[in-house]
Amino acid sequence: MNVWPGRLRILSVWLLVALLVTLSRPTVAGVAGGAALMAAGEAIRLWASGHLRKNVELITSGPYRFTRNPLYLGRLLIFSGLCLMARLPWGLHWAVLAAGGAIFFGVYLRRKERVEPERLSRLHGDAYDRYRRSVPALFPTWRPYPEGVSPGWSSERMARNREHWMLLVVAALTLFMLWRANSLGG
Repeated sequence: MNVWPGRLRILSVWLLVALLVTLSRPTVAGVAGGAALMAAGEAIRLWASGHLRKNVELITSGPYRFTRNPLYLGRLLIFSGLCLMARLPWGLHWAVLAAGGAIFFGVYLRRKERVEPERLSRLHGDAYDRYRRSVPALFPTWRPYPEGVSPGWSSERMARNREHWMLLVVAALTLFMLWRANSLGG
């Protein structure tokens, strides 16, 4: 299995985050609004990662009752919050958000929806096929999946899924952007 495309994708995301943070001219109000989006995204990710047992069992409980990809929904909210915080000259943070959204929806999510269902259907059979037909890929449904079964949320699973690192990154970014907004007089 070639791991380079995944590593390049992660590297490009971190480079984009570094560029946004470096060039940003945040305001306190922008940081507050962005922090709210980032907190919502990270809360969803913490909830999801405490349920997730990758490639072991089909998880249809917790946030997975409402969306098949709560980790990606959380990531999208975090990215949107960071772009709102960043406030680049000439409003370029909105262009970064639009370009990031286009890549996320046009490339990444499309590829995921092409590859992952086949793999999960192979692993979990009809149970996954029923789940996939009932639960949307990204944006949550108001009607939770009725067959939500799992041992429940676990901090051990959350830690095994390494979500505590994302929590630290989100907190550090928020604090840094708040410091930057105050030091720039925003």
